[in-house]
Amino acid sequence: MTTGIEEARIPLDPFVTDLDGESARLRAAGPLAAVELPGGVPVWAVTHHAEAKALLTDPRLVKDINVWGAWQRGEIPADWPLIGLANPGRSMLTVDGAEHRRLRTLVAQALTVRRVEHMRGRITELTDRLLDELPADGGVFDLKAAFAYPLPMYVVADLMGIEEARLPRLKVLFEKFFSTQTPPEEVVATLTELAGIMADTVAAKRAAPGDDLTSALILASENGDHLTDEEIVSTLQLMVAAGHETTISLIVNAVVNLSTHPEQRALVLSVLAVVAVIEEGRLRWSHDRTPRPFGFATEDVPVGDRVIPAGDALIVSYGALGRDERAHGPTAGAFDITRDSPSRHISFGHGPHVCPGAALSRLEAGVALPALYARFRAVTGGGRVRAATAGVPNDLFELPVRTA
Repeated sequence: MTTGIEEARIPLDPFVTDLDGESARLRAAGPLAAVELPGGVPVWAVTHHAEAKALLTDPRLVKDINVWGAWQRGEIPADWPLIGLANPGRSMLTVDGAEHRRLRTLVAQALTVRRVEHMRGRITELTDRLLDELPADGGVFDLKAAFAYPLPMYVVADLMGIEEARLPRLKVLFEKFFSTQTPPEEVVATLTELAGIMADTVAAKRAAPGDDLTSALILASENGDHLTDEEIVSTLQLMVAAGHETTISLIVNAVVNLSTHPEQRALVLSVLAVVAVIEEGRLRWSHDRTPRPFGFATEDVPVGDRVIPAGDALIVSYGALGRDERAHGPTAGAFDITRDSPSRHISFGHGPHVCPGAALSRLEAGVALPALYARFRAVTGGGRVRAATAGVPNDLFELPVRTA
């Protein structure tokens, strides 16, 4: 078995210039590939669907960054651009076992199905308002900046009770948070400012609670146990980060996929077809390749003919998983919203750490996409699309389109 991360690694392109080609190379390397993240950081990537599902529930892989040998040895600097993804603070994303169950139980009391569904009316209202502001003269404009970005940010602000005046600054900070190209001297300052904004929000809601998720997190209790301020701040940062970026990505990639597959675009007004566009198009076929360190091995973990050595880091290559023919059939490389079982992906995770905000992201995209196509009937490419850096989940800097 191969155990050394020192073997030839596949460097992950920070500008994602060839996502399909890179994903194919990762899958061809076997279910476990030795890769190099931006900054020269060596990790392992699981690239096949079945093995990923197994590893996502393997107790030998934990979230505690202190298990990572490279971190312990000081080889990962505190100003590494992706450190916020590897070590985002104490939340249900970074703990395991009983502590994870504790945090998830308390968060679930606040982020209820009823609370998410209650947002439907507000999402519809915001969608209509943003659509009213889009140019309807056939000219080219950036749909990401005008629609796909502001919608989830306004929703997150409403849900969390964050002041809308904070949103422009949060946009800048989260772009730096996710980017592989953030200058090292800005990394720590970015993380500190983000935590400060969330801490200010928690303090404001302690003083004057409202009907929002932050207030609900403060009030959540299980047998007299409450979330600490540190846990609430980290949870808010996690949910704002995941909540808005995932939805931006769902909308942007759905429009790109439908623009390049016009024969399927006419189906988008059907509710079932919208679900299929979301599940097939963004969550399986064109998933991002965000290099999130998923877990750290507490002992040697065999995967196929290789081994993740104790102390090494693992990421999940969702882009490669989505094209795995063993999971999705011989047409895995094709975009097809009529595919049987399009939701066999694990893009929102699998096992105990499955994304708690998945329902909200699906709801937002499920409201926004039919409304967009009902209003304009066709949304087509209006110019060259520039890819974003690897750390940005939605993969595009902008989405130039024209409406008709």
